[in-house]
Amino acid sequence: MSAAEAAALIPAGANVGMSGFTGAGYPKALPQAIAAHAKAEHAAGRPYKLNVWTGASTAAECDGVLAEAGAIGQRLPFNTDPIARKAINAGEIDFIDMHLSHVAQHAWFGFLGHMHVAVVEVLGVTADGLLIPSTAVGNNKTWLEIADMVILEVNTKPPAKMEGMHDIYYGTAIPPRRVPISMTHADDRIGQPYLKVDLDKVVAVVETHKGDRDNVFAAPDANSNTIAASIIDFLSHEMKMGRLPQEMLPIQSGVGNVANAVLAGLLTGPFDNLLGFTEVLQDGMLDLLRSGKMARASATSISLSSAAYRDFEENIDFYRDRIILRPQEISNHPELVRRLGVIAMNSMIEADIYGNINSTHVMGSSMMNGIGGSGDFARNGFLSFFVTPSVAKNGQISCIVPMCSHVDHTEHDTQIIVTEQGLADLRGLSPKQRAKVIIERCAHPDFRPMLQDYVDRAMQQSAGLHTPHILTEALSWHQRFLDTGSMKIG
Repeated sequence: MSAAEAAALIPAGANVGMSGFTGAGYPKALPQAIAAHAKAEHAAGRPYKLNVWTGASTAAECDGVLAEAGAIGQRLPFNTDPIARKAINAGEIDFIDMHLSHVAQHAWFGFLGHMHVAVVEVLGVTADGLLIPSTAVGNNKTWLEIADMVILEVNTKPPAKMEGMHDIYYGTAIPPRRVPISMTHADDRIGQPYLKVDLDKVVAVVETHKGDRDNVFAAPDANSNTIAASIIDFLSHEMKMGRLPQEMLPIQSGVGNVANAVLAGLLTGPFDNLLGFTEVLQDGMLDLLRSGKMARASATSISLSSAAYRDFEENIDFYRDRIILRPQEISNHPELVRRLGVIAMNSMIEADIYGNINSTHVMGSSMMNGIGGSGDFARNGFLSFFVTPSVAKNGQISCIVPMCSHVDHTEHDTQIIVTEQGLADLRGLSPKQRAKVIIERCAHPDFRPMLQDYVDRAMQQSAGLHTPHILTEALSWHQRFLDTGSMKIG
């Protein structure tokens, strides 16, 4: 069936579960056909919007074209597309920011409403009706199970030899029928290589031959390299002190240039036979696998630059034995993150002096991307790092502030904050002790005196001295930036 014919099967107002996680494994043809259909409906004076649920982010040819066509009414749980972001922050799309490990179970519980259509990319269909997953598993297992109708995009572009790389676990259940997940090592296989689908629900199959989006990563800059070096030095010290085992615990790394710099630092670091237990496998982790520094990696998605993807394609036999792709309800599962003792490293927008973290909102009200999986790993990990340069906007914004303008991770979930200025180990510290070490070690020198002045005056003026604040000033830094273009005074 053509993509246009398949798109016409999706009614206005439908809840549509689409494949896709961090720019990988998203449908390539249907979104563009849906966008064209929406424009035609709008031109005829008929409303047409869909509620789009995915694993995480997709790409311009999915979220972008749908948002540009005004075809998205509601979106969850994560987005990186600039057109969709603009519509979200203009109030045109209702965006639901969710922990990625929660999405599948909330759909199963019925918390999100009924799913009408699943649009899922696969590599192929076996003779006995099983589906070969693509470059991202995400929430596809759940979408295929709960949707009334299924539209498959069969993409012949990714390497066919990816077959067998996936591990789809079908042992999840709704309380009170849940049982422990029998995984004790990051590279355990606990499921099967294929997705199941009720063939009676499949209403269309669309053929495509197109790769995922090209992720462009800048070469690590001086700040990223400094942050990476601080983390590696800290891990070495923890191992020396006996708080980390000699074989190292599994690594989770968020997305972006700083995360890739940390992984690049591990290439020359003292640790061998590493394991990855993460949500998305990007260039840096592929480098670790190729070098032999990392033995195996578990994720839900492979999201690469064009150069790294060529290497993946050309050496698929090598990588197939070393990469396991799972549903995101498993890759991000709090039970497993805690049992395995994952070392979590995630980026942030800002931290406050007491260790609260804002990962999602610029100036408190504008959505950037979403919380993603950072909460799944931060709260449950053995060690939890949050990283950022100490300043943004050419030094006009301090990423260490008196009070976060939005909180995604509370002080209770934050163990270590790292900027290019240094590393603050917050374990076992009271709020006032945390403020001292964060200001001294993580704040930029241009803002350090202002932060210390705030704390000193808060100690004199605050109603309580457990977590001293001057409530009339706590968010004044953000307001000053909105008013003047700088958090600096004068």
